[in-house]
Amino acid sequence: MSQIKKVLIANRGEIALRIIRACRDMGIRTVAVYSTVDKNAMHVQLADESVCIGPGPSRDSYLNESAILTAALLTNADAIHPGYGFLSERADFARKVANHGLIWIGPDADMIERMGDKVNAKRTAIECGLPVVPGSEGAVDSLESALAWGEKIGYPVMLKASAGGGGRGMRPVHNADEMAEAFQITKQEAKSGFGDDTLYMEKLLLHPRHIEFQVLGDKHGNVVIFGERDCSLQRKNQKVMEECPAAALTQKQRDDMIEVCKTAAKKMGYTNAGTFEFMFEDGKFYFLEMNTRLQVEHPVTEMVYGVDLVREQIRVAAGEKLGYTQSNVVPHGHAIEFRINAEDPDNFTPNPGKITLYAPSGGLGVRVDSAVYTGYTIPPTYDSMIAKLIVHAQSRPACIMRAQRALDEFVIEGVKTTIPLQRRLLNNGDVRKLKFDNHWLEEYLKSDAAKKDADVKSDEE
Repeated sequence: MSQIKKVLIANRGEIALRIIRACRDMGIRTVAVYSTVDKNAMHVQLADESVCIGPGPSRDSYLNESAILTAALLTNADAIHPGYGFLSERADFARKVANHGLIWIGPDADMIERMGDKVNAKRTAIECGLPVVPGSEGAVDSLESALAWGEKIGYPVMLKASAGGGGRGMRPVHNADEMAEAFQITKQEAKSGFGDDTLYMEKLLLHPRHIEFQVLGDKHGNVVIFGERDCSLQRKNQKVMEECPAAALTQKQRDDMIEVCKTAAKKMGYTNAGTFEFMFEDGKFYFLEMNTRLQVEHPVTEMVYGVDLVREQIRVAAGEKLGYTQSNVVPHGHAIEFRINAEDPDNFTPNPGKITLYAPSGGLGVRVDSAVYTGYTIPPTYDSMIAKLIVHAQSRPACIMRAQRALDEFVIEGVKTTIPLQRRLLNNGDVRKLKFDNHWLEEYLKSDAAKKDADVKSDEE
């Protein structure tokens, strides 16, 4: 590890703190960067050094490539870890990091570029033997082409921005009559949101589950798949709860997909951490996309497999071999992650402000990844997620029981949070019996059942 002695963390919040802790465990010094809004943030306080890189808006600070590179060079950092979001999947930035003689802790720029474009990613997936959703062969560049592909694939279909992500830049089309308007609007949104109006089309699956497989590869050709996560409980394509392993899979389905993913990752020469994301319906997997970075939900994999994925990222970036082989990667128990956002739990309006009391839950099998504290003021400038509660137990039923206890213990006062929603979800029979898919949560939130659950919980409190 001699070539990495100091890491600059190009991020903020809980992920910045997570990386700082992994570095400290390895005896590596850290540099935090921060905006003027974040001057009192915990990651700034716990890093060995810190550098202000600009005012609050992300474009002027956490997306300011020149400021971050300058901070790395001025502090004599050896490497940059981007975390997730912000610059983590910017191929040009990864190249700049390498061109400045710094180590990029993540997949190389070419891989980010290759898998970041959804059309190229799908083409690569097919070449590497991954099952894909029936869809257009490349970009759909005209309304005529869109109508032809809609007819060939069969409605309903989904129009997607090639440069999109995070649930943005996609629109369902249920029949040919809807295509003209949907095509025009999606193309405009893609141009506005991503600077690229390239679209492609896929068959719209009606009741899929979102299953993803954790990949880790080194620079020596070794690849390991750390199992899978079920991320099907989503609202507006944003994940709310994640589980590991995916209890809806049979062992054969799991084993087969681990082998498929491992073969694909080796064939594409993948290095560092990444995630193959799939839609799963009627016993079949369909490749969705690949995230060439660490995932928000990586802790559930860590809890079940006993691995520090950030540590492994750093080791791989330093040129070391993986400390694992597929045969000694063995899951233990079940883990669930709850994303706790500073939002109204009923209408999801962001609720920034001062936290007057922060008392996270604890005990056996309970982990909290957060960077807030009593007296901390949540700024309105960034994402509303303020904590992740991760619970581990020997089985899914035991994990749900422990999670109920942990959510009941978790106290955050001064701002509204989504904890009440998480409690209601755990008490729901469909969630307990695995009777949900990607669309279940949005349908539940619109239902009378959700209103009744909210009223019951309110009366109890």
